[in-house]
Amino acid sequence: MRLPTRRQVLRTLGLGAMASATLGTYAVAVEPLVRLRVTRYAFTPPAWTPGLRLRVAVLADVHACNPWMSAARIARIVATANAAEPDVTLLLGDYVVGGMRRFSTSLVASPDWARALAGSSARLGTYAVLGNHDWWEDPAAMRRGGGSTVAGRALEDAGIPVLENDALRVETADGAVWLAGLGDQLAFAHDGFEHRHGRFGVADLPATLARVTDDAPILLMAHEPDIFPDVPPRVSLTLSGHTHGGQVRVFGHSPMVPSRFGNRYAYGHVVEEREAGPSHLIVSGGLGCSIAPLRFGVPPEIAVLDLG
Repeated sequence: MRLPTRRQVLRTLGLGAMASATLGTYAVAVEPLVRLRVTRYAFTPPAWTPGLRLRVAVLADVHACNPWMSAARIARIVATANAAEPDVTLLLGDYVVGGMRRFSTSLVASPDWARALAGSSARLGTYAVLGNHDWWEDPAAMRRGGGSTVAGRALEDAGIPVLENDALRVETADGAVWLAGLGDQLAFAHDGFEHRHGRFGVADLPATLARVTDDAPILLMAHEPDIFPDVPPRVSLTLSGHTHGGQVRVFGHSPMVPSRFGNRYAYGHVVEEREAGPSHLIVSGGLGCSIAPLRFGVPPEIAVLDLG
């Protein structure tokens, strides 16, 4: 077998370096900063009222900061979601900068990102839960071990109800649906606060579902998807964010996923067969970045669900 010449070796190395640089530029400067995907799902969840049709827009993991996720960009994302004409828009937490602080040129003030999110025109309203970074970035709330957070107050001040271990019955022309919002599961799992407060989070699934008073279907908003194995069949659909789809996803697999279940709940529509029948989970790929301004194979997304 003939050995490659020095020129051939250098050319191969040069092409490899060029490809790596191109992919790196795309993953940092294009996919997280420019792209936006609208991912559509259409199905009838279990325990769903016959004839009930509901279109839901899901926005998760904004991580507002300049230049990656400015207030103006958030407003454009909301406008794109509005163009889908959803009946209801659900916000799944992590609105603040989080681990992107060191890569940002400046922060986006809470009233500014909240005002941008409040531009939703969903006819039945916009509703929110908080994420782990909405707690971790609020030292006062972390020290107290509960109570309101800066992010939560910003949303409420902008007219967006925050559901924390609470449920709200929403009437549609075809029937009612319950929006159940779970408190964050990792609120204190940061810098030793779990030891100070004796618990990892503020999530209380039994108390949340106890707020439901009739047999209308339940949509459960839970920032982290790790609660899914504990969700009872009474819940028609669980909606989560947090994972960002792993931020890097190749051939349906993410090398790193912030979940104790790894790729099991990393992204997309998950259906698990259980004794009582199939249980459904949608995990959004989210909008912003965490840890590093990097996305590859999982661009920022708005999920639009046609249920029923």
